[in-house]
Amino acid sequence: MESDGDEEAAATPAAAPAAGRLKGSPELTVDADMREMAKTAAWSVSSCKAGNGVAALRDDNLDTHWQSDGAQPHLVNIQFQKKVQLQLVVLYVDFKHDESYTPSKISIRAGDGFHNLKEIKTVELAKPVGWVHISLSGADPRETFIHTFMLQIAVLANHLNGRDTHIRQIKIFGPRPNPVPHQPFHFISREFITYSTIR
Repeated sequence: MESDGDEEAAATPAAAPAAGRLKGSPELTVDADMREMAKTAAWSVSSCKAGNGVAALRDDNLDTHWQSDGAQPHLVNIQFQKKVQLQLVVLYVDFKHDESYTPSKISIRAGDGFHNLKEIKTVELAKPVGWVHISLSGADPRETFIHTFMLQIAVLANHLNGRDTHIRQIKIFGPRPNPVPHQPFHFISREFITYSTIR
């Protein structure tokens, strides 16, 4: 289980093996200037086994999991109350425990709602164990985040041709807002923020 402070600790994303297939990282690590965005979002899934629903994706417990119960693709929908900036999707999956339930191909889609979702990224996973970091950045270096009301994570295929899927945790990160309006510099330490304006 991880606290908000642990979620927001600085580090590097998971390494990508050959052919762009992602593996997991044992620690959940993101840059210090990012924050978890989906705490107040409305979450839903396309299907689930009893007792293995949405709550298991957000309980900070790596021993629980969402398990789908239906035809692929298996969908996780995250709807925000207002348009938000998002940079990173992080999933915890575990091939060692879940085997054929482990996703092997995932599509990330974004839009204003179910009616106009567009695929923004597709990734393949290579027997992942741990946190898988999926950047939402575009090919252009200036496209460091996406602006959206809704994010959909679609499991298109599983390892070993499995039908249903297990995902143990999902976290969505976006840029931390600058606490000082109209300030070109982005202060992170509490002391700098305290002395950054005249009172």
